Amino acid sequence: MDDEQNIGARTRLADVALTLGRYARMALAWLDRVDPGTHRRIKGLRLVTAYGLAAALGALQDVTQSVPPGVSVGTLAGGFALWASVSEARTTRFESSRDLAILCMAAAFGALTFALFGSTLREFGRGGAELILVTGAFLAGYLKRFGLIGAGIGSQLYIGQLLAYGMDLRPGDSPAILIALLIGMLAAIVPRVLSGPAEHPALLPALASEPAYGRHAISPAFAMGLQAACGALVVVALNRVFVLAESAWAITACVYVVATSAVGTAERVRRRIYGTLVGVPIGIACLPLAEHWPLVVWTLSAFAMIAYAMALPERYDVACGAFAFVLIVTMAASGVHSVELLTARAWETLLGGALGLIASRVVFPLRVVRA
Repeated sequence: MDDEQNIGARTRLADVALTLGRYARMALAWLDRVDPGTHRRIKGLRLVTAYGLAAALGALQDVTQSVPPGVSVGTLAGGFALWASVSEARTTRFESSRDLAILCMAAAFGALTFALFGSTLREFGRGGAELILVTGAFLAGYLKRFGLIGAGIGSQLYIGQLLAYGMDLRPGDSPAILIALLIGMLAAIVPRVLSGPAEHPALLPALASEPAYGRHAISPAFAMGLQAACGALVVVALNRVFVLAESAWAITACVYVVATSAVGTAERVRRRIYGTLVGVPIGIACLPLAEHWPLVVWTLSAFAMIAYAMALPERYDVACGAFAFVLIVTMAASGVHSVELLTARAWETLLGGALGLIASRVVFPLRVVRA
């Protein structure tokens, strides 16, 4: 009888192993179709490594005891390194390392601008400090005129301001920003050097020509900057009147949906909304995991960031859904369990996307470039 039970148990285990092996082969086949050269998977792993390395170095006691209390150097450095790695898109180690250093410095400069001038703008009441984000929103669009590195610098300036806004940094926190810069550069460059040349450069969409949108003598990049800034200004005004839960999320959505044409902006808005409406509910469904098994949540977040890197730029909806999931579950793992606040991610993304779409149709609308 015992022998029969053992044989039955071994058979069931063999069936489970075969089933898992079949699913693993299916997953690997899907990865090969989506990312045949493993380039984006390598970049995704690099993003996760850069953030984790920066967060670990920023949490060392020698670092934390030398910065003002309440400032998370690890989070700040992790943001610098993560988004610099997202924006960087070179082939050689030298060019990538150079761009990563420049991008981290741009993020630190953005954080410094908020730390130095945010206190003054707070005197204007609610929404005053967010006016700094409006300048970053403009530069995120305008600096695309300088190509791939310009687009990355503009994005990093805004990211730095956004991180400083979230931490409410003050002028006295400037040393912490400089320490975070050094850690962020190290954490971003080391994984890129180790990853080797197995990455492909990204291509920036072509800008519209000046006559493409009528008689206005204004460059397309300046138009994109104005579109993002106008949408951000409207969010600031709405926050002042109606008290939005996390108005920076709406501003961020407005900044990153603005594309090189009104049609492109509409497509990005649609994809961002679809992705967010899928990613946020899945993240909220994982809230019990975040409360009881935070290690599992951080592991899922790492896989989601790899999916984010693989999806860009062709599947912007998948990328937005993956990042929305990461944001929700990491906030929950960090102690934020308000469902009302977490769901604000979805509806404020809708708000920011709608404002970005309206701005692209009203403020010097750009037409699609025809080959």
